[in-house]
Amino acid sequence: MHDLQANTRNLDRHDQAARRLDFSEIPQVDIAGLRGGDPAAAAAVGAALAEAMETVGFVYVTGHGMPGSQLDATFEAMARYFERPEAEKAGLDIHKLARHRGYVPFEGLHADPHEGGADLQEAFELGLELPADDPDYLAGNMMYGPNVWPERPAEFRPVLSSYLDGVHAIGRLLFHGIALGLGLPKDWFDDKIGKPMIQLRAIHYPQQPPREVDGRHIGIGAHSDYECFTILAASQPGLQVRNRRGEWIDAPPLPGAFIINIGDCMERWTNGRLVSTVHRVINRSGAERYSLAFFFGADYEATIECLPTCQGPDNPPKYPPVKAGDWTTSNIKAAYTYRASEDARR
Repeated sequence: MHDLQANTRNLDRHDQAARRLDFSEIPQVDIAGLRGGDPAAAAAVGAALAEAMETVGFVYVTGHGMPGSQLDATFEAMARYFERPEAEKAGLDIHKLARHRGYVPFEGLHADPHEGGADLQEAFELGLELPADDPDYLAGNMMYGPNVWPERPAEFRPVLSSYLDGVHAIGRLLFHGIALGLGLPKDWFDDKIGKPMIQLRAIHYPQQPPREVDGRHIGIGAHSDYECFTILAASQPGLQVRNRRGEWIDAPPLPGAFIINIGDCMERWTNGRLVSTVHRVINRSGAERYSLAFFFGADYEATIECLPTCQGPDNPPKYPPVKAGDWTTSNIKAAYTYRASEDARR
């Protein structure tokens, strides 16, 4: 059973040599069949997604419907934001806001809590856009409520908001595909993601020359994601995936594709059938690296317990039920310094 307070797996971050493999080592699936009205086409996509997620845990997806121009515009808006003065960005520092929104400065995240070094990145956190009178927000729920937005650059809010809406819609399609691949009705997850804990993390990784790479201080340390799944886009290579032999495999961006990976919550939900795979980022690209990590979690009050098609007499549930909100917030507390500093003040 995973420890809710320390979910990240303890791996050796000091072994930085990645073996470069063909892209086919990470499967590629065209999900256009989920966007039409053909049940057979949708079922075929579901089966392909399930196979990739059972064997690798990572998959490139095409046919998602988002134009490349939208992604380019989003990276451009991010670059202009992260170029702003530090004092300006600090106005929306997540440590001041004390909820999961806003600017995360360098040293603000330790994705691998088993190592002493902070991750070499800065980021901006967005979530499901809700009104200021949302009852969960008013009750102090850190995962819900309105987003905060920088005033400059002016295009940051409309561009990032549009991207957030687009990738959210793609994520709902993927939930349909996953359900079909698991032998469930297409809409099985729909009532568990009515008010989901979605998080869009817009990330800037500075250049890190090889001679300066320290295994305790890389772009993001070895970890597995803790939500249901992640939809990732990146401007430069740097992502590495740990295979079952313990080797680090490069997973560079593929034009026109998102990288999808299963998170720990979905691994629990499927009784280990879908695999949450450990990964990390080292930016040796020679350029500034920007990435958009969209984490799709279930509703805060949703119960994560073994799916009916993922258990049987010879395959009993491996994990006890857990409330999705407890799972997510406990993992955030273990990784983000703003949560640790808040707890210390109490």
